[in-house]
Amino acid sequence: MSARTEPTSLTSTRRGTKSRSTAATIGAPRADGLRAPFSLRCGAMLIDYTLFVAVVAFATLLARAFGGGTHLAASTALTFGYLAALSLTALNFVVLAGFSGYTIGKWVTGLRIERKDGAPLSFGRAAVRHFIGYPMSLATLGLGFLLAAFNREGRALHDVIAGTTVAREQKRARAARR
Repeated sequence: MSARTEPTSLTSTRRGTKSRSTAATIGAPRADGLRAPFSLRCGAMLIDYTLFVAVVAFATLLARAFGGGTHLAASTALTFGYLAALSLTALNFVVLAGFSGYTIGKWVTGLRIERKDGAPLSFGRAAVRHFIGYPMSLATLGLGFLLAAFNREGRALHDVIAGTTVAREQKRARAARR
Protein backbone atom coordinates (compact mmCIF):
# COMPACT_ATOMS: atom_id res chain seq x y z
CA MET A 1 0.00 0.00 0.00
CA SER A 2 1.49 3.37 -0.95
CA ALA A 3 1.56 6.47 1.27
CA ARG A 4 -1.11 8.13 -0.89
CA THR A 5 -3.82 5.52 -0.34
CA GLU A 6 -6.57 6.01 2.17
CA PRO A 7 -7.71 2.81 3.88
CA THR A 8 -11.36 2.54 4.76
CA SER A 9 -12.78 0.98 7.89
CA LEU A 10 -16.24 0.21 9.20
CA THR A 11 -17.43 2.28 12.13
CA SER A 12 -20.61 2.18 14.18
CA THR A 13 -23.05 5.07 14.20
CA ARG A 14 -25.58 6.01 16.89
CA ARG A 15 -28.35 4.01 15.23
CA GLY A 16 -26.23 0.87 15.14
CA THR A 17 -25.68 0.83 11.37
CA LYS A 18 -22.25 0.49 9.88
CA SER A 19 -20.76 3.27 7.75
CA ARG A 20 -17.47 3.61 5.92
CA SER A 21 -14.96 6.21 7.09
CA THR A 22 -11.70 7.19 5.52
CA ALA A 23 -8.50 7.44 7.55
CA ALA A 24 -5.86 9.68 6.04
CA THR A 25 -2.30 8.41 6.10
CA ILE A 26 0.84 10.44 6.50
CA GLY A 27 1.92 11.79 3.15
CA ALA A 28 -1.60 11.83 1.73
CA PRO A 29 -3.27 15.07 0.65
CA ARG A 30 -5.21 16.88 3.36
CA ALA A 31 -8.19 14.71 4.26
CA ASP A 32 -10.36 17.65 5.32
CA GLY A 33 -10.08 19.32 1.89
CA LEU A 34 -8.90 22.65 3.30
CA ARG A 35 -5.89 23.16 1.05
CA ALA A 36 -5.02 26.85 0.88
CA PRO A 37 -5.75 28.39 -2.53
CA PHE A 38 -2.74 29.88 -4.28
CA SER A 39 -4.43 33.28 -4.57
CA LEU A 40 -4.93 33.51 -0.79
CA ARG A 41 -1.31 32.49 -0.21
CA CYS A 42 -0.22 35.32 -2.53
CA GLY A 43 -2.49 37.76 -0.70
CA ALA A 44 -1.05 36.73 2.66
CA MET A 45 2.51 37.18 1.39
CA LEU A 46 1.61 40.58 -0.03
CA ILE A 47 0.27 41.70 3.36
CA ASP A 48 3.35 40.39 5.20
CA TYR A 49 5.81 42.12 2.90
CA THR A 50 3.76 45.32 2.74
CA LEU A 51 4.36 45.67 6.48
CA PHE A 52 8.11 45.25 5.94
CA VAL A 53 8.19 47.81 3.12
CA ALA A 54 6.05 50.26 5.13
CA VAL A 55 8.59 50.29 7.97
CA VAL A 56 11.50 50.79 5.53
CA ALA A 57 9.59 53.57 3.71
CA PHE A 58 8.83 55.33 7.00
CA ALA A 59 12.51 55.13 8.00
CA THR A 60 13.50 56.55 4.62
CA LEU A 61 11.08 59.45 5.06
CA LEU A 62 12.53 60.13 8.53
CA ALA A 63 16.06 60.04 7.13
CA ARG A 64 15.10 62.55 4.44
CA ALA A 65 13.52 64.80 7.08
CA PHE A 66 16.77 64.73 9.06
CA GLY A 67 18.83 65.90 6.09
CA GLY A 68 19.23 63.06 3.64
CA GLY A 69 22.17 60.67 3.87
CA THR A 70 24.78 63.27 4.82
CA HIS A 71 23.96 63.85 8.48
CA LEU A 72 24.50 61.48 11.37
CA ALA A 73 20.84 61.77 12.45
CA ALA A 74 19.62 60.74 9.00
CA SER A 75 21.99 57.80 8.87
CA THR A 76 20.94 56.71 12.35
CA ALA A 77 17.23 56.95 11.47
CA LEU A 78 17.75 54.88 8.34
CA THR A 79 19.78 52.24 10.20
CA PHE A 80 17.16 52.09 12.94
CA GLY A 81 14.43 51.68 10.29
CA TYR A 82 16.24 48.79 8.61
CA LEU A 83 16.78 47.07 11.96
CA ALA A 84 13.15 47.63 12.93
CA ALA A 85 11.97 46.17 9.60
CA LEU A 86 14.18 43.10 10.00
CA SER A 87 13.03 42.66 13.60
CA LEU A 88 9.38 42.95 12.60
CA THR A 89 9.94 40.38 9.85
CA ALA A 90 11.62 37.93 12.25
CA LEU A 91 8.83 38.42 14.81
CA ASN A 92 6.14 37.93 12.18
CA PHE A 93 7.64 34.94 10.37
CA VAL A 94 9.28 33.02 13.23
CA VAL A 95 7.95 34.04 16.64
CA LEU A 96 4.32 34.66 15.72
CA ALA A 97 4.24 31.72 13.31
CA GLY A 98 5.94 29.47 15.88
CA PHE A 99 3.44 30.40 18.61
CA SER A 100 0.23 30.33 16.60
CA GLY A 101 0.85 29.00 13.08
CA TYR A 102 -0.11 32.39 11.65
CA THR A 103 1.78 35.31 10.21
CA ILE A 104 -0.12 38.59 10.14
CA GLY A 105 -0.93 38.08 6.46
CA LYS A 106 -2.05 34.50 6.95
CA TRP A 107 -4.23 35.51 9.90
CA VAL A 108 -5.95 38.22 7.82
CA THR A 109 -6.58 35.82 4.91
CA GLY A 110 -7.71 32.93 7.12
CA LEU A 111 -4.76 30.64 6.44
CA ARG A 112 -2.69 28.63 8.90
CA ILE A 113 0.81 27.14 8.64
CA GLU A 114 1.06 23.63 10.09
CA ARG A 115 3.25 20.59 9.82
CA LYS A 116 2.51 18.23 6.96
CA ASP A 117 0.95 15.73 9.37
CA GLY A 118 -1.41 18.43 10.72
CA ALA A 119 0.47 19.05 13.99
CA PRO A 120 1.15 22.63 15.12
CA LEU A 121 4.13 24.49 13.70
CA SER A 122 7.24 24.76 15.89
CA PHE A 123 9.77 27.61 16.10
CA GLY A 124 12.42 25.47 14.42
CA ARG A 125 10.24 24.63 11.45
CA ALA A 126 9.11 28.26 11.18
CA ALA A 127 12.75 29.40 11.12
CA VAL A 128 13.71 26.79 8.50
CA ARG A 129 10.65 27.65 6.40
CA HIS A 130 11.31 31.38 6.34
CA PHE A 131 15.10 31.73 6.60
CA ILE A 132 16.17 28.74 4.50
CA GLY A 133 13.09 27.83 2.45
CA TYR A 134 12.11 31.34 1.29
CA PRO A 135 15.60 32.18 -0.01
CA MET A 136 15.67 28.81 -1.81
CA SER A 137 12.26 29.59 -3.37
CA LEU A 138 13.61 32.98 -4.47
CA ALA A 139 16.85 31.45 -5.77
CA THR A 140 14.80 29.50 -8.32
CA LEU A 141 13.64 32.85 -9.72
CA GLY A 142 10.33 32.49 -7.91
CA LEU A 143 9.52 29.06 -9.29
CA GLY A 144 9.68 27.66 -5.75
CA PHE A 145 6.66 29.80 -4.86
CA LEU A 146 4.79 28.84 -8.05
CA LEU A 147 5.14 25.19 -7.12
CA ALA A 148 2.19 25.71 -4.76
CA ALA A 149 -0.07 26.56 -7.70
CA PHE A 150 0.72 23.36 -9.58
CA ASN A 151 1.34 20.94 -6.72
CA ARG A 152 -1.58 18.65 -5.84
CA GLU A 153 -0.99 19.27 -2.15
CA GLY A 154 -0.56 23.03 -2.65
CA ARG A 155 2.94 23.02 -1.14
CA ALA A 156 5.63 25.45 -2.27
CA LEU A 157 9.36 24.66 -2.17
CA HIS A 158 9.76 26.24 1.27
CA ASP A 159 6.92 24.03 2.54
CA VAL A 160 8.63 20.93 1.17
CA ILE A 161 11.96 21.93 2.75
CA ALA A 162 10.41 22.57 6.19
CA GLY A 163 7.85 19.75 6.09
CA THR A 164 4.94 22.17 6.37
CA THR A 165 1.71 22.96 4.57
CA VAL A 166 -0.65 25.93 4.50
CA ALA A 167 -4.31 25.20 5.21
CA ARG A 168 -7.49 27.20 5.28
CA GLU A 169 -8.94 27.90 8.67
CA GLN A 170 -11.88 25.52 9.12
CA LYS A 171 -14.36 28.17 10.36
CA ARG A 172 -13.78 30.47 7.38
CA ALA A 173 -13.83 27.60 4.89
CA ARG A 174 -17.25 26.50 6.14
CA ALA A 175 -18.58 30.06 5.93
CA ALA A 176 -17.27 30.38 2.35
CA ARG A 177 -19.09 27.19 1.29
CA ARG A 178 -22.48 28.49 2.52
